[in-house]
Amino acid sequence: MVSDMGLSLASETNGLASLRRKYPPARPALATGRGAMRDYGRMRLRIFTEPQQGADYETLVRVARATEELGFDAFFRSDHYLKMGGGSGLPGPTDAWITLAGLARDTARIRLGTLVSPVTFRLPGPLAISVAQVDQMSAGRAELGIGAGWFDAEHAAYAIPFPALGERFALLEEQLAIITGLWRTPEGETFSYDGAHYTVTGSPALPKPAQRPGPPVIIGGGGRRRTPRLAAAYADEFNLGFSSVADTAAAFGRVRDACAAAGRGGEWPMTFSAALVACCGRTPQEVARRAAAIGREPDELREHGLAGSPAEIAAKIGQYAEIGAERMYLQVLDLHDLDHLELLAELLPLAGLPSAA
Repeated sequence: MVSDMGLSLASETNGLASLRRKYPPARPALATGRGAMRDYGRMRLRIFTEPQQGADYETLVRVARATEELGFDAFFRSDHYLKMGGGSGLPGPTDAWITLAGLARDTARIRLGTLVSPVTFRLPGPLAISVAQVDQMSAGRAELGIGAGWFDAEHAAYAIPFPALGERFALLEEQLAIITGLWRTPEGETFSYDGAHYTVTGSPALPKPAQRPGPPVIIGGGGRRRTPRLAAAYADEFNLGFSSVADTAAAFGRVRDACAAAGRGGEWPMTFSAALVACCGRTPQEVARRAAAIGREPDELREHGLAGSPAEIAAKIGQYAEIGAERMYLQVLDLHDLDHLELLAELLPLAGLPSAA
């Protein structure tokens, strides 16, 4: 769920020089100091952006470098071609995997991925190649979030076929089989696949990603049957976004049951994660200002997202940790407010606690 961020290209241009000084180009991997990855127990915090609402690459690289410098675990972006809600969406959409290829070279440590790439946007073979190349370019930091897709308007706007939901799930299952099959095929051998929607014949299954057997695969959603089954078969991580603690716990339980039914044990553990919009402030006035900037109300964000002071937000994150979430994706909608990221970084020392109350 996204809202009008009220982005200003003029303010972006005016602030570019100072922000570049504050967040300079990446250098060799950060091992110590403020930029080193912080590991506070099981919970890791990731920044999650919605560039289709209005952000060019310069904006995204500033946010990604700030994400890295401040010690967050990862920078993720949505994969959409059309804005949602009000606002102009200028300067227009950016392609998710082209963006991540750039960030692979412009960052040094943070993990990079999509939440999530619609199965309708790309054919499975080219997608496997793109993700493998980003993984090589980033020295093994890529992750692939993939789903059935849902936003029919963006498909109509850019001449992308949008079949019915059942067919999209069938496409998703076949793409998962092909992508993971290509990555896992040993060098020197070939990969073939004969499905209802895709056929692969004698592929050399190249290039290989830096991570073996392949970049982590993330599957999410609240479906009760197909989604848990696909997660158990193919996913390294299951994510549920924008849901209550109770609904998230129920979804996690369905995936655990599917893993057990599939015979998936401790040799391939499932990582569980959640995603919520973040709106942090030291005072109620600051929270209200940031909520207004993204077209939301503070009370609604407190109920359905992560809103309030760092301590209040940490307490709510703790509730998700108690049901088994190991990662929280903080959806940041105003990509020009880097002070917001600095404030959210105060959550990092608290994130490993089962509850910060």
